[in-house]
Amino acid sequence: MRWPIPSTPSVWKTRRPPDLKQSMKTPVYLDYAATTPVDPAVAELMAGYLTLDGVFGNPASRSHGYGWQAEAAVENARRQVAQLIGADPREIVWTSGATESDNLAIKGAVGANCNPDVRPHIITSAIEHKAVLDTCSWLEGQGCDVTRLTPDATGQIALSQVEQALRPETLLVSLMLVNNELGTINDIGKIGDMLRERGVLFHVDAAQAAGKVPVNVSDLNADLVALSAHKVYGPKGVGALYVRRSPDVRIEAQIHGGGHERGMRSGTLPTHQIVGMGKAFDMAGELLENEMARLEALRSRFLEAVGELEGVTLNGHETQRVPGIINLSFDGIEAESLMLGLRELAVSSGSACASATMEPSYVLTAIGLSEAQAHAGLRFSLGRFSTDEEVDFAAGQVVSVVERLRERRRTSA
Repeated sequence: MRWPIPSTPSVWKTRRPPDLKQSMKTPVYLDYAATTPVDPAVAELMAGYLTLDGVFGNPASRSHGYGWQAEAAVENARRQVAQLIGADPREIVWTSGATESDNLAIKGAVGANCNPDVRPHIITSAIEHKAVLDTCSWLEGQGCDVTRLTPDATGQIALSQVEQALRPETLLVSLMLVNNELGTINDIGKIGDMLRERGVLFHVDAAQAAGKVPVNVSDLNADLVALSAHKVYGPKGVGALYVRRSPDVRIEAQIHGGGHERGMRSGTLPTHQIVGMGKAFDMAGELLENEMARLEALRSRFLEAVGELEGVTLNGHETQRVPGIINLSFDGIEAESLMLGLRELAVSSGSACASATMEPSYVLTAIGLSEAQAHAGLRFSLGRFSTDEEVDFAAGQVVSVVERLRERRRTSA
């Protein structure tokens, strides 16, 4: 089955050089949506914030130079993160990652803004990250009402859906900018504009968007935006939450013990991780335009080759998407069986947060795929260190293994 491919030169080679495998590290990493390797420049910078001969002090220690140096490094990183998303540095709150940012945004908004005489209402979608879905489910147990919108077949939530779901008691809407399994982009700006007029708080999970596509909080009309370092070639264990200041958005702290981060998130700041996130976001901004174009070309290269197979479906939106995420279903083949055959590729059958379960992807079933089709879905995600040779090799492996599995199925029928 073939699908429309963006107009890029045909660069697929039917035969790879015989020494190609020796020139690559295998398995070939195609799971950048799960996590990215730390960029060497980021790792090098972080190393200078760990030991006695570096900047190792506690940023909250303001009585000596060690603390002052650490605080200056943290504030510089805060500026770097803010710059990538068009925010004021004072609107950036450090967290341990996007999962904590989502929790802090949603629980914090409900805790700080709910009317005790009114049952608060939250709107989200059925294909959000588990950090959002599980948080909303927990809040249901605490007395909140939650509406989970069903996306269309491409994974998008329409403005009209959100508008129709609004109630007088709606306190918060939580939607992701880029879906982590499909790569589909939501029209967050229009939704945010409507919610701003209605006085409803808007939380956006942008973990898969920042550094992959242009992100500006003013254009999003968002009140709260969750960010992650390890999706953008920074370290794991650190993230941030954008909290709008004008007008002020109030959130209730979920971690107490010192009143750090203007009372919104207590805990000693990990200077080395924060510096790494700042550097990673700074690099992402500089490289964004070139990376988007390069990944688009790699995507086209991969799809052109794999599209020679029959019975292949591209899941997600064809144009409103990030270039690095490709979700495919292969008719008649379960993704788990295909992955077993693709031992020289690191890919996934869904999001990393749900990889421990054998259930079909809840994202794919929510966009209308049958359980069998969802079981046949595989996510290939490209990134900064993906090469033409790796994409050629990966496509060749997919075609070979799919054909072999289908032949085995035919002969055993």
